[in-house]
Amino acid sequence: MKRYLPLAGMLAFPVLGWLYALTDNPDHRPHHRIYSLMTDLDRAIPFVKLFALPYAVWIFYLYACLVYFFVKDPAVYRDTLVAYVACALICCGIYVFFQTTVPRPVVSGDDPASRLLLFIYHRDRPFNCFPSIHCFSSYLVMKALFRSGFRNRINQTLIYGMSTLIIVSTLFIKQHTVLDAACGILLADIAYRALLRFGRAAGRRKPQASADRADT
Repeated sequence: MKRYLPLAGMLAFPVLGWLYALTDNPDHRPHHRIYSLMTDLDRAIPFVKLFALPYAVWIFYLYACLVYFFVKDPAVYRDTLVAYVACALICCGIYVFFQTTVPRPVVSGDDPASRLLLFIYHRDRPFNCFPSIHCFSSYLVMKALFRSGFRNRINQTLIYGMSTLIIVSTLFIKQHTVLDAACGILLADIAYRALLRFGRAAGRRKPQASADRADT
């Protein structure tokens, strides 16, 4: 059982969800301006209800990736989880001071895709858009897999493919703008690189500290 204790780190997700919910209600800050980052490119992207499915399974996919990373290499799991928490906290800080929204289309029809999208719209308000948590986390697991020693053709196809689907789904169902997605990806890339650099620097300091103690 002791081997699986690091998985308890995923208990950070409910806490982060609580912080997200606190920032997801602009009514709590009625005097704060709400911005729109919509561009002509966003308006040119078609509205495709079927992309509600990859968007909806995002959190389960993220959990599955983290557990998979833990099984294959606990260090990759740890780095990915720490980077996720850091990025999520940065996002929540941005949401407090720079709240954005995305206009949503009218959803008509009683087909499964329409019902799923209406459920998403009801659960996920059109705020806390920049940067996109769906996009940064989906890119993060791609980045982690790429830097791992256990990547192969099968897991790359599955993870790169699913992460890409989730990222583009945020645009096709009008949950996020291109800037939301791009900045989410950039945030994850910077955070993961910084974490790995910090880890390498700490690893170099440990042998030096041991040598210094041995000399005294």
